[in-house]
Amino acid sequence: MASHDHASHGHSHGLGAHALEARREDSRRRMWVALAINLVLVVVEVVGGILAGSLAVLADAGHVLSDVGSILLALVAARLAAKPASGRRTFGYMRSEVVAALVNGLLLVAVSIGIGIAAIGRLSDPPPIEGGLVLVLGVIGLLGNVLATIVLARGERADVNLEGVLRHSAADALGSLGVVFAGVVVMLGGSDIVDPIVGILISVLVLLSSWRLIKEPFDVLMEAAPAGLDVDRVGASICAVDGVRSVHDLHVWTVTAGFGAIAAHVVVARGADRDLIRQQLELLLRESYGIEHTTLQMEEEAEAGLLRVENAPG
Repeated sequence: MASHDHASHGHSHGLGAHALEARREDSRRRMWVALAINLVLVVVEVVGGILAGSLAVLADAGHVLSDVGSILLALVAARLAAKPASGRRTFGYMRSEVVAALVNGLLLVAVSIGIGIAAIGRLSDPPPIEGGLVLVLGVIGLLGNVLATIVLARGERADVNLEGVLRHSAADALGSLGVVFAGVVVMLGGSDIVDPIVGILISVLVLLSSWRLIKEPFDVLMEAAPAGLDVDRVGASICAVDGVRSVHDLHVWTVTAGFGAIAAHVVVARGADRDLIRQQLELLLRESYGIEHTTLQMEEEAEAGLLRVENAPG
């Protein structure tokens, strides 16, 4: 087996870590504001929902309460993610944010199922509700959720936890619209059955909003390539660099949201300048694919023991 000197290996982190921390700090500030808004909404809707006898309002309060728990979970995860790397955890606690986002999505599923079961139980014999109070509570909830959504939407959308909290808040806003609708219908003399029906609709809405929130963190934990990135195209781009003959053992994965990584063995022409080619590849991967963390092992054709593969055309 051919030996490799240290100069034949490249490892680059880029300058992404500082920008990533700045985005996280902005996300944390926005989540604290959203947390304060949601705490106020929970108190108002729980008290008001009990007084109005409305399942729709209580369901909406339960949804908002799940937001409170989700935001707290995300803030704790963000604090853990900022801890420095250690001997055992060489990437630090970056993926704690991803785990929190997955728990966040599962929490949404649990809330939606609970709301749906309670609402279905009321369909056969819906209790009377105070339409006027339901309407007022729906408007308050809508205004609060719209405000929280605006605060969160102006943040960094690549942050998986901020994205998760934003989805909670946006779904809450739509749920509050349903509460407003139920209040108007009852005030106009409609049947009280509209209240559990709206509760069921809210549960379906919550369930749908949770799907992507579960899928994306799951992909990260399974070390899938960043969303939207074509690994075959990355390999072709590497092979298109002058002096590169082939690439093998190519792995691209996501460490955490906004932080992609790549590792590969790159076979170069005999006598080629390995350091120069590695620098060109690092620049290519950073500028064309947004991958800051690169680990490239450079091998000459004879060392690799592979058949020569011509550069990709163009």
